[in-house]
Amino acid sequence: MRVVLVTGIWPPDPGGPASHTPALAEFLQGRGHMVEVVTTADAPPELRDYPVYWVTRSSGLRHLRCALLVRRRAAGADVVYATSMVRRAALGAALARRPLVIKLVSDEVFERMRRSGRFDGTLDEFQSASGARRRFLRSTRDLALGRARHVFCPSAYLRGVALGWGLGAERVSVLPNPAPEIPPLPSRDELRAELSFEGAVLAFAGRLGPQKSLGVTLDAIAAVPKVTLAIAGDGPDRPALERRVRELGLDGRARFLGSVSRESVLRLFRAADASVLSSSWENFPHTVVEALAVGTPVIATAVGGVPEVVRDGENGLLVPPDDPDALAAAIRRFFGDDELRRRLAEAARGSVAAYTEEAVFGRIEEELARVSQQ
Repeated sequence: MRVVLVTGIWPPDPGGPASHTPALAEFLQGRGHMVEVVTTADAPPELRDYPVYWVTRSSGLRHLRCALLVRRRAAGADVVYATSMVRRAALGAALARRPLVIKLVSDEVFERMRRSGRFDGTLDEFQSASGARRRFLRSTRDLALGRARHVFCPSAYLRGVALGWGLGAERVSVLPNPAPEIPPLPSRDELRAELSFEGAVLAFAGRLGPQKSLGVTLDAIAAVPKVTLAIAGDGPDRPALERRVRELGLDGRARFLGSVSRESVLRLFRAADASVLSSSWENFPHTVVEALAVGTPVIATAVGGVPEVVRDGENGLLVPPDDPDALAAAIRRFFGDDELRRRLAEAARGSVAAYTEEAVFGRIEEELARVSQQ
Protein backbone atom coordinates (compact mmCIF):
# COMPACT_ATOMS: atom_id res chain seq x y z
CA MET A 1 0.00 0.00 0.00
CA ARG A 2 1.27 3.48 -0.88
CA VAL A 3 0.23 6.16 1.63
CA VAL A 4 0.57 9.95 1.61
CA LEU A 5 0.52 11.43 5.11
CA VAL A 6 -0.50 15.09 5.37
CA THR A 7 0.36 17.15 8.46
CA GLY A 8 0.61 20.87 9.10
CA ILE A 9 3.61 20.49 11.42
CA TRP A 10 6.65 18.23 11.44
CA PRO A 11 9.70 17.93 13.69
CA PRO A 12 11.41 19.98 14.97
CA ASP A 13 8.10 21.85 15.40
CA PRO A 14 6.30 20.86 18.64
CA GLY A 15 2.71 19.62 18.76
CA GLY A 16 0.57 16.51 18.57
CA PRO A 17 0.60 16.01 14.76
CA ALA A 18 4.40 16.40 14.79
CA SER A 19 4.56 13.44 17.19
CA HIS A 20 1.78 11.33 15.69
CA THR A 21 2.69 11.48 12.02
CA PRO A 22 6.36 10.39 12.20
CA ALA A 23 5.45 7.55 14.56
CA LEU A 24 2.68 6.38 12.22
CA ALA A 25 4.98 6.70 9.21
CA GLU A 26 7.59 4.49 10.86
CA PHE A 27 4.95 1.94 11.82
CA LEU A 28 3.52 1.75 8.30
CA GLN A 29 6.97 1.57 6.76
CA GLY A 30 7.87 -1.22 9.16
CA ARG A 31 4.81 -3.12 7.94
CA GLY A 32 6.07 -2.95 4.35
CA HIS A 33 4.04 0.03 3.10
CA MET A 34 5.46 2.89 1.05
CA VAL A 35 5.12 6.23 2.85
CA GLU A 36 5.45 9.86 1.78
CA VAL A 37 4.80 12.98 3.85
CA VAL A 38 3.47 16.39 2.82
CA THR A 39 3.87 19.19 5.37
CA THR A 40 4.52 22.90 5.81
CA ALA A 41 7.46 24.46 7.61
CA ASP A 42 9.32 27.71 8.22
CA ALA A 43 12.65 25.99 7.51
CA PRO A 44 13.62 22.62 6.02
CA PRO A 45 11.94 19.90 8.14
CA GLU A 46 13.76 16.94 9.62
CA LEU A 47 14.66 14.34 7.01
CA ARG A 48 13.69 10.70 7.43
CA ASP A 49 14.32 7.54 5.42
CA TYR A 50 11.12 8.21 3.47
CA PRO A 51 10.35 11.31 1.41
CA VAL A 52 9.20 14.45 3.25
CA TYR A 53 7.86 17.11 0.87
CA TRP A 54 7.10 20.58 2.16
CA VAL A 55 5.78 24.03 1.34
CA THR A 56 7.28 27.02 3.08
CA ARG A 57 4.78 28.88 5.22
CA SER A 58 6.07 32.21 3.96
CA SER A 59 5.28 31.47 0.31
CA GLY A 60 2.45 33.21 -1.51
CA LEU A 61 -0.65 31.10 -2.15
CA ARG A 62 0.77 28.51 0.25
CA HIS A 63 -2.63 26.87 0.79
CA LEU A 64 -3.08 26.28 -2.91
CA ARG A 65 0.53 25.20 -3.30
CA CYS A 66 0.08 22.68 -0.51
CA ALA A 67 -3.13 21.27 -2.05
CA LEU A 68 -1.41 20.90 -5.40
CA LEU A 69 1.56 19.19 -3.74
CA VAL A 70 -0.84 16.73 -2.11
CA ARG A 71 -2.41 16.11 -5.52
CA ARG A 72 0.97 15.40 -7.13
CA ARG A 73 2.08 12.99 -4.42
CA ALA A 74 -1.36 11.35 -4.11
CA ALA A 75 -1.49 10.64 -7.85
CA GLY A 76 0.95 7.78 -7.29
CA ALA A 77 -0.53 6.60 -4.00
CA ASP A 78 -3.40 4.39 -2.90
CA VAL A 79 -4.74 6.54 -0.07
CA VAL A 80 -4.25 9.89 1.69
CA TYR A 81 -4.25 10.24 5.49
CA ALA A 82 -4.44 13.73 7.01
CA THR A 83 -3.85 14.75 10.61
CA SER A 84 -4.36 18.45 9.88
CA MET A 85 -4.59 20.75 6.84
CA VAL A 86 -7.90 19.00 6.24
CA ARG A 87 -9.13 21.33 3.50
CA ARG A 88 -5.87 21.15 1.56
CA ALA A 89 -5.67 17.39 1.95
CA ALA A 90 -9.27 16.97 0.82
CA LEU A 91 -8.76 19.17 -2.25
CA GLY A 92 -5.53 17.41 -3.19
CA ALA A 93 -7.01 13.95 -2.72
CA ALA A 94 -10.10 14.90 -4.75
CA LEU A 95 -7.99 16.26 -7.62
CA ALA A 96 -5.94 13.05 -7.59
CA ARG A 97 -9.11 10.94 -7.26
CA ARG A 98 -7.74 9.12 -4.23
CA PRO A 99 -9.61 8.13 -1.04
CA LEU A 100 -9.05 10.17 2.09
CA VAL A 101 -8.95 9.24 5.79
CA ILE A 102 -8.80 12.04 8.36
CA LYS A 103 -7.68 12.18 11.95
CA LEU A 104 -9.69 15.08 13.38
CA VAL A 105 -7.67 16.77 16.11
CA SER A 106 -9.76 19.88 16.78
CA ASP A 107 -12.45 22.25 15.59
CA GLU A 108 -10.12 24.23 13.34
CA VAL A 109 -12.70 26.99 12.84
CA PHE A 110 -12.94 27.54 16.60
CA GLU A 111 -9.17 27.64 16.99
CA ARG A 112 -8.82 30.11 14.12
CA MET A 113 -11.42 32.40 15.67
CA ARG A 114 -9.73 32.19 19.08
CA ARG A 115 -6.31 33.01 17.62
CA SER A 116 -7.68 36.00 15.73
CA GLY A 117 -9.49 37.35 18.81
CA ARG A 118 -12.91 37.05 17.16
CA PHE A 119 -14.21 34.66 19.82
CA ASP A 120 -13.26 34.21 23.47
CA GLY A 121 -15.70 31.56 24.69
CA THR A 122 -15.42 27.80 25.04
CA LEU A 123 -15.48 25.20 22.29
CA ASP A 124 -18.96 24.10 23.34
CA GLU A 125 -20.22 27.69 23.27
CA PHE A 126 -18.71 28.19 19.82
CA GLN A 127 -20.83 25.44 18.30
CA SER A 128 -23.91 27.69 18.47
CA ALA A 129 -22.12 30.94 17.60
CA SER A 130 -23.13 32.71 14.39
CA GLY A 131 -21.56 35.08 11.87
CA ALA A 132 -20.90 35.12 8.13
CA ARG A 133 -17.19 34.28 8.41
CA ARG A 134 -17.88 31.40 10.77
CA ARG A 135 -20.56 30.03 8.47
CA PHE A 136 -18.19 30.17 5.51
CA LEU A 137 -15.32 28.47 7.34
CA ARG A 138 -17.65 25.84 8.74
CA SER A 139 -19.07 25.12 5.30
CA THR A 140 -15.60 24.56 3.81
CA ARG A 141 -14.58 22.44 6.80
CA ASP A 142 -17.69 20.28 6.50
CA LEU A 143 -17.20 19.95 2.74
CA ALA A 144 -13.65 18.70 3.32
CA LEU A 145 -14.71 16.27 6.05
CA GLY A 146 -17.52 15.04 3.81
CA ARG A 147 -14.86 13.99 1.30
CA ALA A 148 -13.32 11.58 3.85
CA ARG A 149 -14.18 7.89 3.75
CA HIS A 150 -13.52 7.71 7.50
CA VAL A 151 -12.80 10.17 10.32
CA PHE A 152 -10.93 9.19 13.47
CA CYS A 153 -11.41 11.25 16.65
CA PRO A 154 -9.00 10.76 19.57
CA SER A 155 -11.76 11.34 22.12
CA ALA A 156 -15.44 10.60 22.52
CA TYR A 157 -15.83 14.28 23.35
CA LEU A 158 -14.57 15.41 19.93
CA ARG A 159 -16.60 12.73 18.17
CA GLY A 160 -19.72 14.18 19.79
CA VAL A 161 -18.77 17.65 18.56
CA ALA A 162 -18.14 16.34 15.03
CA LEU A 163 -21.46 14.50 14.90
CA GLY A 164 -23.09 17.83 15.68
CA TRP A 165 -21.70 19.11 12.37
CA GLY A 166 -23.77 16.53 10.52
CA LEU A 167 -21.14 13.83 9.93
CA GLY A 168 -22.60 10.35 9.65
CA ALA A 169 -22.01 8.32 12.80
CA GLU A 170 -20.96 5.27 10.77
CA ARG A 171 -17.98 7.23 9.36
CA VAL A 172 -16.70 8.62 12.67
CA SER A 173 -14.99 6.49 15.31
CA VAL A 174 -12.98 7.08 18.47
CA LEU A 175 -9.31 6.09 18.40
CA PRO A 176 -7.18 7.39 21.29
CA ASN A 177 -3.70 8.74 20.74
CA PRO A 178 -1.20 5.96 21.38
CA ALA A 179 1.20 5.80 24.27
CA PRO A 180 4.75 5.96 22.89
CA GLU A 181 7.10 3.03 23.00
CA ILE A 182 9.36 3.99 25.88
CA PRO A 183 13.08 3.76 25.10
CA PRO A 184 15.52 2.70 27.81
CA LEU A 185 15.71 5.64 30.20
CA PRO A 186 18.10 6.41 33.05
CA SER A 187 16.70 6.36 36.55
CA ARG A 188 14.63 9.29 37.72
CA ASP A 189 17.46 10.43 40.01
CA GLU A 190 19.93 10.33 37.12
CA LEU A 191 17.58 12.33 34.91
CA ARG A 192 17.00 14.91 37.64
CA ALA A 193 20.76 15.36 38.00
CA GLU A 194 21.14 15.60 34.21
CA LEU A 195 18.47 18.34 34.05
CA SER A 196 19.62 20.07 37.26
CA PHE A 197 16.25 19.51 38.93
CA GLU A 198 16.02 20.09 42.67
CA GLY A 199 13.00 19.98 44.94
CA ALA A 200 9.42 19.96 43.61
CA VAL A 201 9.32 20.08 39.81
CA LEU A 202 6.43 20.28 37.34
CA ALA A 203 6.90 19.88 33.59
CA PHE A 204 5.01 21.16 30.57
CA ALA A 205 5.60 20.20 26.94
CA GLY A 206 3.76 21.52 23.91
CA ARG A 207 3.21 24.44 21.60
CA LEU A 208 3.23 27.77 23.41
CA GLY A 209 -0.03 29.13 22.03
CA PRO A 210 -3.38 30.44 23.31
CA GLN A 211 -4.92 26.97 23.67
CA LYS A 212 -2.47 25.91 26.37
CA SER A 213 -3.15 28.94 28.61
CA LEU A 214 0.27 28.52 30.16
CA GLY A 215 -0.10 31.87 31.86
CA VAL A 216 -2.57 30.16 34.21
CA THR A 217 0.18 27.73 35.22
CA LEU A 218 2.64 30.58 35.79
CA ASP A 219 0.13 32.40 38.03
CA ALA A 220 -0.45 29.18 39.98
CA ILE A 221 3.29 28.54 40.37
CA ALA A 222 3.75 32.07 41.69
CA ALA A 223 1.25 31.23 44.46
CA VAL A 224 3.05 28.01 45.50
CA PRO A 225 6.54 28.63 46.88
CA LYS A 226 9.44 26.26 46.17
CA VAL A 227 7.83 24.64 43.12
CA THR A 228 9.62 25.02 39.79
CA LEU A 229 8.34 24.59 36.23
CA ALA A 230 10.25 23.25 33.22
CA ILE A 231 8.74 24.28 29.87
CA ALA A 232 9.59 22.36 26.69
CA GLY A 233 8.31 23.77 23.42
CA ASP A 234 8.04 26.97 21.48
CA GLY A 235 5.36 29.04 19.81
CA PRO A 236 3.84 32.48 19.35
CA ASP A 237 3.12 33.05 23.05
CA ARG A 238 6.69 32.52 24.23
CA PRO A 239 7.73 36.22 24.38
CA ALA A 240 4.60 37.12 26.37
CA LEU A 241 5.14 34.16 28.69
CA GLU A 242 8.76 35.14 29.29
CA ARG A 243 7.59 38.66 30.19
CA ARG A 244 5.02 37.18 32.55
CA VAL A 245 7.74 35.13 34.26
CA ARG A 246 9.69 38.33 34.92
CA GLU A 247 6.58 40.17 36.13
CA LEU A 248 5.78 37.40 38.61
CA GLY A 249 9.37 37.19 39.84
CA LEU A 250 9.67 33.58 38.71
CA ASP A 251 13.18 33.86 37.28
CA GLY A 252 14.91 30.64 38.30
CA ARG A 253 11.59 28.91 38.99
CA ALA A 254 10.38 28.76 35.38
CA ARG A 255 12.82 27.43 32.77
CA PHE A 256 12.19 27.61 29.02
CA LEU A 257 13.92 24.68 27.32
CA GLY A 258 12.83 25.43 23.74
CA SER A 259 11.84 22.79 21.19
CA VAL A 260 13.18 19.36 22.04
CA SER A 261 12.88 15.87 20.60
CA ARG A 262 10.11 13.49 21.63
CA GLU A 263 12.60 11.34 23.55
CA SER A 264 13.76 14.44 25.41
CA VAL A 265 10.12 15.14 26.34
CA LEU A 266 9.84 11.63 27.77
CA ARG A 267 13.05 12.16 29.76
CA LEU A 268 11.71 15.47 31.01
CA PHE A 269 8.43 13.94 32.16
CA ARG A 270 10.23 11.03 33.81
CA ALA A 271 12.41 13.44 35.79
CA ALA A 272 9.53 15.66 36.93
CA ASP A 273 7.18 14.97 39.83
CA ALA A 274 4.13 15.67 37.65
CA SER A 275 3.15 16.97 34.25
CA VAL A 276 0.97 20.07 34.21
CA LEU A 277 -1.54 21.17 31.57
CA SER A 278 -3.69 24.27 32.06
CA SER A 279 -5.33 24.31 28.62
CA SER A 280 -8.55 26.24 28.03
CA TRP A 281 -9.60 23.64 25.45
CA GLU A 282 -8.20 20.28 24.40
CA ASN A 283 -9.00 17.12 22.54
CA PHE A 284 -6.84 14.21 23.75
CA PRO A 285 -3.34 15.60 24.34
CA HIS A 286 -0.36 13.51 23.29
CA THR A 287 1.67 14.89 26.18
CA VAL A 288 -0.80 13.60 28.76
CA VAL A 289 -0.40 10.07 27.42
CA GLU A 290 3.39 10.50 27.21
CA ALA A 291 3.66 11.60 30.83
CA LEU A 292 1.49 8.76 32.10
CA ALA A 293 3.43 6.25 29.98
CA VAL A 294 6.67 7.04 31.82
CA GLY A 295 4.94 6.81 35.20
CA THR A 296 4.39 10.51 35.87
CA PRO A 297 1.01 11.78 37.15
CA VAL A 298 -0.78 14.66 35.43
CA ILE A 299 -2.31 17.79 36.92
CA ALA A 300 -4.63 19.16 34.25
CA THR A 301 -7.76 21.11 33.45
CA ALA A 302 -10.92 19.03 32.94
CA VAL A 303 -11.56 20.12 29.35
CA GLY A 304 -12.42 18.22 26.17
CA GLY A 305 -11.18 14.66 26.17
CA VAL A 306 -8.69 15.11 29.04
CA PRO A 307 -11.00 13.46 31.64
CA GLU A 308 -11.19 10.41 29.36
CA VAL A 309 -7.54 9.63 30.16
CA VAL A 310 -6.77 11.58 33.37
CA ARG A 311 -8.98 10.33 36.19
CA ASP A 312 -9.12 12.62 39.17
CA GLY A 313 -7.53 11.04 42.22
CA GLU A 314 -6.45 7.92 40.31
CA ASN A 315 -3.63 8.86 37.93
CA GLY A 316 -3.76 12.63 38.28
CA LEU A 317 -5.71 15.65 39.49
CA LEU A 318 -8.28 17.65 37.51
CA VAL A 319 -9.22 21.29 37.98
CA PRO A 320 -11.54 23.77 36.19
CA PRO A 321 -10.04 25.73 33.29
CA ASP A 322 -8.88 29.35 33.54
CA ASP A 323 -8.69 29.18 37.34
CA PRO A 324 -5.15 29.77 38.72
CA ASP A 325 -6.35 29.47 42.30
CA ALA A 326 -7.81 26.00 41.70
CA LEU A 327 -4.64 24.90 39.93
CA ALA A 328 -2.49 26.27 42.76
CA ALA A 329 -4.64 24.37 45.29
CA ALA A 330 -4.17 21.13 43.33
CA ILE A 331 -0.40 21.67 43.20
CA ARG A 332 -0.30 22.28 46.96
CA ARG A 333 -2.38 19.16 47.53
CA PHE A 334 -0.13 17.07 45.30
CA PHE A 335 3.15 18.10 46.93
CA GLY A 336 1.69 18.17 50.43
CA ASP A 337 0.50 14.54 50.44
CA ASP A 338 3.24 11.94 50.00
CA GLU A 339 0.77 9.05 49.93
CA LEU A 340 -1.33 10.69 47.20
CA ARG A 341 1.76 11.41 45.13
CA ARG A 342 2.94 7.80 45.44
CA ARG A 343 -0.47 6.36 44.59
CA LEU A 344 -0.94 8.53 41.51
CA ALA A 345 2.54 7.68 40.25
CA GLU A 346 1.99 3.94 40.74
CA ALA A 347 -1.23 4.05 38.70
CA ALA A 348 0.08 6.26 35.90
CA ARG A 349 1.78 3.77 33.59
CA GLY A 350 -0.90 1.11 33.82
CA SER A 351 -3.65 3.61 33.04
CA VAL A 352 -2.46 3.90 29.41
CA ALA A 353 -1.24 0.34 28.95
CA ALA A 354 -3.99 -0.42 26.44
CA TYR A 355 -3.02 2.52 24.20
CA THR A 356 -0.20 0.72 22.41
CA GLU A 357 1.11 1.89 19.05
CA GLU A 358 0.50 -1.62 17.72
CA ALA A 359 -3.20 -1.41 18.58
CA VAL A 360 -3.81 2.21 17.54
CA PHE A 361 -1.69 2.31 14.41
CA GLY A 362 -2.87 -1.17 13.47
CA ARG A 363 -6.44 0.14 13.43
CA ILE A 364 -5.42 3.03 11.18
CA GLU A 365 -3.61 0.60 8.88
CA GLU A 366 -6.75 -1.54 8.61
CA GLU A 367 -8.89 1.46 7.67
CA LEU A 368 -6.38 2.74 5.12
CA ALA A 369 -6.30 -0.69 3.48
CA ARG A 370 -10.09 -0.94 3.50
CA VAL A 371 -10.77 2.40 1.83
CA SER A 372 -7.94 1.96 -0.70
CA GLN A 373 -9.66 -1.17 -1.99
CA GLN A 374 -13.10 0.38 -2.40
